[in-house]
Amino acid sequence: MSIIYWDAMMFIYLIEGSPFFAPKVERFQRQIEHRGDTLITSVFTLGEVLTGPRKTGDAVAVSAIKTYFASGRVAVLPFDSGTADRYSVVRSMCKVSQADAIHLASAAVAGADAFVTNDTALRKLVIPGIAFMMDLDGNTHSPPP
Repeated sequence: MSIIYWDAMMFIYLIEGSPFFAPKVERFQRQIEHRGDTLITSVFTLGEVLTGPRKTGDAVAVSAIKTYFASGRVAVLPFDSGTADRYSVVRSMCKVSQADAIHLASAAVAGADAFVTNDTALRKLVIPGIAFMMDLDGNTHSPPP
Protein backbone atom coordinates (compact mmCIF):
# COMPACT_ATOMS: atom_id res chain seq x y z
CA MET A 1 0.00 0.00 0.00
CA SER A 2 1.25 3.43 -0.96
CA ILE A 3 0.51 6.95 0.19
CA ILE A 4 -0.50 9.06 -2.81
CA TYR A 5 -0.74 12.86 -2.56
CA TRP A 6 -2.85 14.73 -5.11
CA ASP A 7 -2.38 18.43 -5.65
CA ALA A 8 -5.53 20.52 -5.97
CA MET A 9 -5.73 20.32 -9.75
CA MET A 10 -6.49 16.60 -9.66
CA PHE A 11 -9.66 17.33 -7.71
CA ILE A 12 -10.51 20.38 -9.82
CA TYR A 13 -10.25 18.27 -12.99
CA LEU A 14 -12.81 15.89 -11.49
CA ILE A 15 -15.19 18.57 -10.28
CA GLU A 16 -15.08 20.63 -13.44
CA GLY A 17 -15.31 17.51 -15.61
CA SER A 18 -12.26 18.35 -17.72
CA PRO A 19 -12.82 16.40 -20.94
CA PHE A 20 -9.14 15.50 -21.25
CA PHE A 21 -7.99 15.18 -17.63
CA ALA A 22 -11.08 14.00 -15.69
CA PRO A 23 -11.06 10.49 -17.24
CA LYS A 24 -7.37 10.12 -16.34
CA VAL A 25 -8.01 11.26 -12.77
CA GLU A 26 -10.98 8.90 -12.45
CA ARG A 27 -8.85 5.98 -13.73
CA PHE A 28 -6.08 6.93 -11.30
CA GLN A 29 -8.56 7.07 -8.42
CA ARG A 30 -9.95 3.63 -9.29
CA GLN A 31 -6.40 2.24 -9.29
CA ILE A 32 -5.72 3.79 -5.88
CA GLU A 33 -8.88 2.27 -4.44
CA HIS A 34 -8.28 -1.13 -6.09
CA ARG A 35 -4.73 -1.35 -4.72
CA GLY A 36 -5.77 -0.19 -1.26
CA ASP A 37 -3.50 2.85 -1.41
CA THR A 38 -4.18 5.90 0.73
CA LEU A 39 -5.11 9.08 -1.12
CA ILE A 40 -4.10 12.22 0.76
CA THR A 41 -4.13 15.96 0.25
CA SER A 42 -3.82 19.13 2.31
CA VAL A 43 -6.69 20.94 3.96
CA PHE A 44 -5.51 23.81 1.74
CA THR A 45 -6.75 21.78 -1.25
CA LEU A 46 -10.27 21.90 0.13
CA GLY A 47 -10.09 25.70 0.17
CA GLU A 48 -8.75 25.80 -3.38
CA VAL A 49 -11.38 23.40 -4.68
CA LEU A 50 -14.23 25.28 -3.02
CA THR A 51 -13.17 28.63 -4.49
CA GLY A 52 -14.59 28.15 -8.01
CA PRO A 53 -18.08 27.08 -6.91
CA ARG A 54 -18.16 29.85 -4.30
CA LYS A 55 -17.32 32.45 -6.97
CA THR A 56 -20.21 31.25 -9.11
CA GLY A 57 -22.60 30.86 -6.17
CA ASP A 58 -23.03 27.12 -6.80
CA ALA A 59 -24.21 25.98 -3.36
CA VAL A 60 -24.93 22.46 -4.64
CA ALA A 61 -21.33 22.03 -5.78
CA VAL A 62 -20.02 23.45 -2.49
CA SER A 63 -22.09 20.92 -0.58
CA ALA A 64 -21.02 18.04 -2.86
CA ILE A 65 -17.34 18.96 -2.48
CA LYS A 66 -17.60 19.11 1.30
CA THR A 67 -19.36 15.75 1.31
CA TYR A 68 -16.68 14.18 -0.88
CA PHE A 69 -13.83 15.45 1.28
CA ALA A 70 -15.60 14.23 4.42
CA SER A 71 -16.38 10.80 2.88
CA GLY A 72 -13.12 9.12 3.83
CA ARG A 73 -12.08 8.58 0.19
CA VAL A 74 -9.29 11.07 0.77
CA ALA A 75 -7.38 11.83 3.97
CA VAL A 76 -7.24 15.58 4.49
CA LEU A 77 -4.01 16.60 6.18
CA PRO A 78 -3.86 19.55 8.59
CA PHE A 79 -1.49 22.46 8.20
CA ASP A 80 0.19 22.34 11.60
CA SER A 81 3.50 23.54 13.03
CA GLY A 82 5.42 20.58 11.60
CA THR A 83 4.03 21.27 8.14
CA ALA A 84 4.76 24.98 8.57
CA ASP A 85 8.37 24.17 9.38
CA ARG A 86 8.70 21.95 6.28
CA TYR A 87 6.96 24.68 4.25
CA SER A 88 9.73 27.10 5.22
CA VAL A 89 12.33 24.56 4.08
CA VAL A 90 10.60 24.04 0.73
CA ARG A 91 10.19 27.79 0.16
CA SER A 92 13.83 28.45 1.04
CA MET A 93 15.21 25.76 -1.28
CA CYS A 94 12.79 25.90 -4.24
CA LYS A 95 11.35 28.63 -6.38
CA VAL A 96 7.71 27.62 -6.00
CA SER A 97 4.52 29.48 -5.18
CA GLN A 98 3.23 29.58 -1.64
CA ALA A 99 0.38 27.26 -2.63
CA ASP A 100 2.74 24.72 -4.19
CA ALA A 101 5.00 24.87 -1.13
CA ILE A 102 2.02 24.06 1.09
CA HIS A 103 1.22 21.02 -1.04
CA LEU A 104 4.82 19.85 -1.18
CA ALA A 105 5.36 20.34 2.55
CA SER A 106 2.13 18.51 3.39
CA ALA A 107 3.10 15.57 1.18
CA ALA A 108 6.64 15.46 2.58
CA VAL A 109 5.53 15.50 6.22
CA ALA A 110 3.10 12.67 5.45
CA GLY A 111 5.88 10.65 3.80
CA ALA A 112 4.11 10.44 0.44
CA ASP A 113 5.24 7.68 -1.85
CA ALA A 114 4.01 9.71 -4.82
CA PHE A 115 3.06 13.35 -5.39
CA VAL A 116 0.71 13.54 -8.37
CA THR A 117 0.61 16.77 -10.32
CA ASN A 118 0.24 17.96 -13.88
CA ASP A 119 2.74 20.74 -13.23
CA THR A 120 5.90 19.78 -15.13
CA ALA A 121 8.07 22.15 -13.09
CA LEU A 122 6.95 20.56 -9.81
CA ARG A 123 7.56 17.07 -11.16
CA LYS A 124 11.24 17.93 -11.63
CA LEU A 125 11.75 18.87 -7.97
CA VAL A 126 13.44 16.65 -5.42
CA ILE A 127 11.72 17.10 -2.07
CA PRO A 128 12.95 15.07 0.92
CA GLY A 129 10.03 13.03 2.25
CA ILE A 130 8.44 12.49 -1.19
CA ALA A 131 9.62 9.35 -2.96
CA PHE A 132 8.33 10.10 -6.47
CA MET A 133 6.85 12.96 -8.43
CA MET A 134 4.26 11.61 -10.87
CA ASP A 135 1.97 12.80 -13.65
CA LEU A 136 -1.47 11.45 -14.53
CA ASP A 137 0.01 9.00 -17.00
CA GLY A 138 2.13 7.38 -14.29
CA ASN A 139 5.40 8.91 -15.49
CA THR A 140 7.66 9.42 -12.50
CA HIS A 141 10.64 11.43 -11.49
CA SER A 142 12.53 10.25 -8.48
CA PRO A 143 15.50 11.68 -6.61
CA PRO A 144 18.93 10.48 -7.65
CA PRO A 145 20.40 7.72 -5.43
